[in-house]
Amino acid sequence: MRNKNKPAVILLRLLSVLSISLAGWVLPAVAADIHEVMLVPNTNISRDAADMPGPLVKGAPKHHKLEITIKEITGRIDEGAAYEFWTFDGKVPGPFLRMRVGDTADLTLTNDKDSKFMHSIDLHAVTGPGGGAGATQVIPGESKSFFFKAIVPGIFVYHCATPNIPHHVSNGMYGLILVEPAKGLPTVDREFYVMQGDIYTHEKRGAKGLLTFDGDKLDEEESSFVVFNGSADALIKNPLKAKVGETVRIWFGVGGPNLTSSFHVIGEMFDRVYHEGSLTSEPLADVQTTSVGPGGATMVEFKLQVPGTYILVDHALSRLAKGGAGLLVVEGDADFSVFKAAPGTASH
Repeated sequence: MRNKNKPAVILLRLLSVLSISLAGWVLPAVAADIHEVMLVPNTNISRDAADMPGPLVKGAPKHHKLEITIKEITGRIDEGAAYEFWTFDGKVPGPFLRMRVGDTADLTLTNDKDSKFMHSIDLHAVTGPGGGAGATQVIPGESKSFFFKAIVPGIFVYHCATPNIPHHVSNGMYGLILVEPAKGLPTVDREFYVMQGDIYTHEKRGAKGLLTFDGDKLDEEESSFVVFNGSADALIKNPLKAKVGETVRIWFGVGGPNLTSSFHVIGEMFDRVYHEGSLTSEPLADVQTTSVGPGGATMVEFKLQVPGTYILVDHALSRLAKGGAGLLVVEGDADFSVFKAAPGTASH
């Protein structure tokens, strides 16, 4: 029988089945006090992992008009807790940008008039000083543009590059830009967009209300939260979804600003890993866990054979308590030649 519990409860049960101790962890209550929750903004800043453009149509090089608006938003970071995020287009991560080698683009960056701070954008896919950062230092209410040509294929991070840069990045100002090889990429059944970030607050995870930025913790690299797609439970409340028999591709990046991720999907192996985001090198095959540093990215692919709920983690597992987990829910018929749980034990 399919489990009908909330995703957060599913995660806790799965962790229990996996014999991972929860002792001493600072975890949020599953049911927060309703009055406490209502006192803080509940705006969802977390980008859906399926929110990304589809494959490009083959043909001659194209010119793209890219427009991104910076928005400073007080939004939900965890159950009953909010934080002041700085975002590209109102979500963390920013929009997934997709181009092909030889394409050109005009990128216009606008800083919303209600912002309080200057911001900018540095795209690791851009060949030119600062990756565009010098051309896009924008004060509130201002727009600036620059032109670039996509020369090198790969999956690249972009982020704000306005001092204090680590503060801007930690607050959510990062995303991915894909430059496909000239011949394109093999087709898959589903693509997902996942980025990890580390956030530094005076309060520990589990605190309620409006949490506040802690610059000393940032400097000491003592994160309060480690999150996928902006908030502590973004991919728990809104999991990735696929079906048995499908091949999934995850574009995974680390905004940082400080922590390296050991990306792993519990119960699956990566059939292919495009190490360091290189799409022209031969991929690694049959990989359990892949390391992605701050400002780095990768593409992983794997075929689904067994239905159930799989956990995405940074395998520095203490970070689970800081929010570093997501779910991949796979539907379809069981294949008992691959996996069969004993009667009475959890298999989903």
